[in-house]
Amino acid sequence: MTTTPQSWTVRHFSQANPAGPGCDSMPALLRRLADSIEEFGPVEVQDVVFSWEMTEHGPWRSGTVYFHGPEDD
Repeated sequence: MTTTPQSWTVRHFSQANPAGPGCDSMPALLRRLADSIEEFGPVEVQDVVFSWEMTEHGPWRSGTVYFHGPEDD
């Protein structure tokens, strides 16, 4: 039987759409986050948190991805 660690470190990064027109595009943000995840290689995503801030162009969307890779075990 394996034991659950008492604590661990998880890595993270945040990204947002560019400011201005189009900053409210959720599909664009999801593509941006997916491209960045692929650049890290084989990682296990633990969570994705989305945020937004209201601007004159609509909600300026951002996302934070929490993950760990094989070298983190």
